[in-house]
Amino acid sequence: MDELKLRILTDGKNLGGGILKVDGFINHQVDPVLMQACGRELASRFARVGATKVLTAEISGIAPALTTSLHLGVPVVYARKHKPITMPDQIFLTLTPSHTKGRMVELIVSPEYLSSGEMVLIIDDFLATGQTIMGLVRLAQAAGASIVGIGAVIEKRFEGGRDLLSSLDVPIEALAVITDMSSGKIVFAD
Repeated sequence: MDELKLRILTDGKNLGGGILKVDGFINHQVDPVLMQACGRELASRFARVGATKVLTAEISGIAPALTTSLHLGVPVVYARKHKPITMPDQIFLTLTPSHTKGRMVELIVSPEYLSSGEMVLIIDDFLATGQTIMGLVRLAQAAGASIVGIGAVIEKRFEGGRDLLSSLDVPIEALAVITDMSSGKIVFAD
């Protein structure tokens, strides 16, 4: 997506250590027009996988997951990082390392909203190491759901997440694929 790549180059910041700051338009302050275009594109790429739910992680994945689910016409469920008192005692829970937080985080989903037989499309803002997405995969599998695809707004290919996820044998799509962030640059795949 050329519009997304241009926005990353003009408004994104390479902070070093593989950290790309895009919180001015993707995951803290959200550009709704850009996110709507991202959701439309992700939905078109996954239109034929038969998703019945879109699953993401709180909080950064909510915007792209919501716009994707809107275009697919299916509900979106997001894995919470803290269990609210309104959630039932029995939950699906996994731990996963957070690259940006530098620690383990919980991902929690209520069985009220993810169940056996669901066809789950996972959407997130980033595909980097793949650890957060693997946490979402574990939650869906614990619920008895099937993963039908994985989508990300931005993939940092050099962090190996795609390789980690390839054993799932589902389509993996990213709207902007970055192959190098060394020396302060941002290089996209062709």
